[in-house]
Amino acid sequence: MSAPIRNPTVGVPPAEVEIDEALVRALLTAQHPDLADLPIRLVASGWDNDMFRLGDDMAVRMPRRLAGVELIENEQRWLRTLPRLPLPIPAPLRLGVAGEAYPWPWSVLPWMPGGPVDRDPLNADQAPVLAGFLKALHQPAPGDAPHNPHRGVALAERVDYLAPRFARLAAQTNLITPRVRAVWDRALATPIDIEPTWLHGDPHARNVLSKHGRLTAVIDWGDMCQGDRATDLSSLWMLLPDRESRRAAMAAYGASDATWARAAGWAVNYAVVLTDAGRVDDPRLLAMGEKTFAMVEAGD
Repeated sequence: MSAPIRNPTVGVPPAEVEIDEALVRALLTAQHPDLADLPIRLVASGWDNDMFRLGDDMAVRMPRRLAGVELIENEQRWLRTLPRLPLPIPAPLRLGVAGEAYPWPWSVLPWMPGGPVDRDPLNADQAPVLAGFLKALHQPAPGDAPHNPHRGVALAERVDYLAPRFARLAAQTNLITPRVRAVWDRALATPIDIEPTWLHGDPHARNVLSKHGRLTAVIDWGDMCQGDRATDLSSLWMLLPDRESRRAAMAAYGASDATWARAAGWAVNYAVVLTDAGRVDDPRLLAMGEKTFAMVEAGD
């Protein structure tokens, strides 16, 4: 049921195994037979994982490429250890292992309420709710909490990865403006001035859920790690509807000017990555990236 897939696309990474409903049912039958008769349907395919709805109130989350394995293991190991949070998160209910020609671990999760924020944009009054969630999350992590080479690090460590993407966007779009470059350069020059904390690691608009413009849950914790909270604070540029709501969230959260400078730089990072990938094969990512660029362009 599982076979390699080869695809030269340079946008969203291609899947390395084929996952379908039959494979999910076979794994459940072998490992969690009490769940195997529930309806199954594919609801999302991301960079690293496929998500299937299982019945009415559960989901099955499965890596679609090797890079996703460490991420799902992070969720399985650490999600239940986080500090108490004011929004639901999908801590695993059941764990799965390799089998039925599928090579990696997988999880059964609770189904989270709402839909992705890119399809149900947040109301401005959600600014303090978002700030409160991030403040509750950004607590000291244990010494053995994961580090992530792509999240929570000094932005200088992202330069080589981003350089060709910056160059493509500068050559082919009008998004890399003097304002964007200034925000990026300032962030690169601003040292990390705070101790590391827990991070979500990837708080863009497909990993945060809403209903009628109100926050309902935060999902996709594979990049969770300890590091610079500015990574997560970039979500204020990605999720909120305008500069005024972003300022309200900044005031509610409270952080140093240096942290906000780095957060704006992380917003540029996400804008570049989402736009560059989205232009190839994902209009939703493209729209998310362009919105983030617009929020950076709107100023402090």
